[in-house]
Amino acid sequence: MLLGIDLSVNLPRAFVMSVSSLVFSILLIGIGATLVMDLWTLLLRRLGITTLNYAMVGRWAGHLFAGCWRHAAIGKAAPVRGELAWGWLLHYATGLVFAALLVAIAGEGWLQGPLLWPALLFGVVSVLVPLCVVQPAFGAGYFASGTPTPLRGCLRSLATHGVFGFGLFLSAVVLAGVRGGVAG
Repeated sequence: MLLGIDLSVNLPRAFVMSVSSLVFSILLIGIGATLVMDLWTLLLRRLGITTLNYAMVGRWAGHLFAGCWRHAAIGKAAPVRGELAWGWLLHYATGLVFAALLVAIAGEGWLQGPLLWPALLFGVVSVLVPLCVVQPAFGAGYFASGTPTPLRGCLRSLATHGVFGFGLFLSAVVLAGVRGGVAG
């Protein structure tokens, strides 16, 4: 249920997904959606558009474990051993958490008959995490207010998270197709 709307398709009452199948689905959808997002950011980079350096995510996490949540400028903070690897790991872990949250909100029925709008809406709403948590922690301010072009940064983040939402849908459609579900 999302906002009182049943997102599940007309499934037989006997349909109950096992925990392992549910976890496997979330893993595939989260990884798939994050890969779609990464392809988008690769395209942006090839077009000369700056995107997030995941080493900074790893650096922030390393300093977080040492007790420092917020930085004046994460790029000027002391490097952390393995920060690039940690950054990519956290990036994919976040994709998995977001996929799990979408499935928890939309319900198991969404896995059998994925709809675009819940995934796209979830992706767009998920942009609040970087805009209100990550960017301030990195020293960029809420909604990139501490950067030279906050509106451009916010719109770029919004587009990227919209692509992530589309990736959630696309991955769920592929998974449903492999399982023989109805995708729509």
